[in-house]
Amino acid sequence: MSQDCPYPASWYAASATPLPEQPALQGTLEDVDVCILGAGYTGLSAALDLAEAGYRVVVLEAQRIGWGASGRNGGQAIVGYGCEQSTLENLLGHEDARKLFDLSREGMDLLRQRIARHGIACDWRDGHAHVPLKPRQERALRAGIVEMAERYAYPLEWWDRERLRQELASDRYLGAVYDHASGHLHPLEYCFGLARAAMAAGVRIFEHSRVVELVRGTRPQLRTGAGRVSADFVVLAGNAWLRGVAPELESRVMPVGTYIAATAPLGEERARALIRNDMAVADVNWALDYFRLSRDHRLLFGGRASYSSLPPPNLGGVMRRRIRHVFPQLAGVPVEYLWGGYVDISLNRAPHWGRLGSNVYFAQGFSGHGVAATGLAGRLIAEAIRGQSSRLDLFAKIPHAPFPGGRALRTPLLVLAMAWYRLRDALW
Repeated sequence: MSQDCPYPASWYAASATPLPEQPALQGTLEDVDVCILGAGYTGLSAALDLAEAGYRVVVLEAQRIGWGASGRNGGQAIVGYGCEQSTLENLLGHEDARKLFDLSREGMDLLRQRIARHGIACDWRDGHAHVPLKPRQERALRAGIVEMAERYAYPLEWWDRERLRQELASDRYLGAVYDHASGHLHPLEYCFGLARAAMAAGVRIFEHSRVVELVRGTRPQLRTGAGRVSADFVVLAGNAWLRGVAPELESRVMPVGTYIAATAPLGEERARALIRNDMAVADVNWALDYFRLSRDHRLLFGGRASYSSLPPPNLGGVMRRRIRHVFPQLAGVPVEYLWGGYVDISLNRAPHWGRLGSNVYFAQGFSGHGVAATGLAGRLIAEAIRGQSSRLDLFAKIPHAPFPGGRALRTPLLVLAMAWYRLRDALW
């Protein structure tokens, strides 16, 4: 992309095939069935399904297509949600928790289908490993394999340390839970592919069109600084970037900063020696590390989340140290890209999807597991708008409380809580 591109500087932005810039909204649009806030995975997925069903769809994006988390995330597509299945069982019971898990598997299948159907060149790779650092984490992961097989009919593999070492050139981990069905991709390329498919289906996308107000009513409106759209239905897919449009939603998610480093190219041989099967990897600490290889043989390494509104001090040095902890053999390899962004977490880490009234739909609270789940959310919202709401209603049953402390205190309280979890990761 050109040097004046407004996307945050990242390896993703530097390596993606750019989309033509879309116009900003000017004036009033009335001939609209569905207006969607947000041109990320959720909004574009809903737009694509609705347009293919014959609906007239408009998408309003405050910045550029894929500018937020959809274009900056770690690229790891994982079956399940941001919370454990046990959390969903405690909230809804096993029967509904099983239905939700099966839907997450459908979301992963949908991701693969869209890549294949629309010819999206987003570097999809199969395979994902969760890796423990402590014996208590190993015990929990191995018990989880049994539970997922017996209660959810979902096959996972346990790799001991020796087996893991055949694929991953690091001595840091005690083993791995390997998932064949999950994987990783280039997130911005995938988002661009969804946008191309949506526009080919007739979706109108307006960039640089920040929504400043939701006007509710029998025919709701989304207003920007230079125009407004009236529609039969509105979809709020802004996640961490709603910023006052729907306060009752904003109070139930917290924007959390997460950061990714991309090393200089390592060369194919050296890169393949690090992760021989090209899988994605994530540890199971609360403040986790996650990493994978890029198509040009870099290590993409994420971690060091910030639960305040400020980036961590000396972020570059911190990320280089974390890389060396996992791969000491990369000491001296420079980091060429370093970027971050917000993900939206809910208090219980469960997905928060549903409707406000009868004609305003939303999806948020992906809690770091949005690459596959966002596509599912978009599809279920499209189904509900078309009159089949039972599957979305299952998610709406999940109770969600606001973060304690209100706007003034919720961030300091969360920072204190995360400090405790980091201490727990370090000590036992």
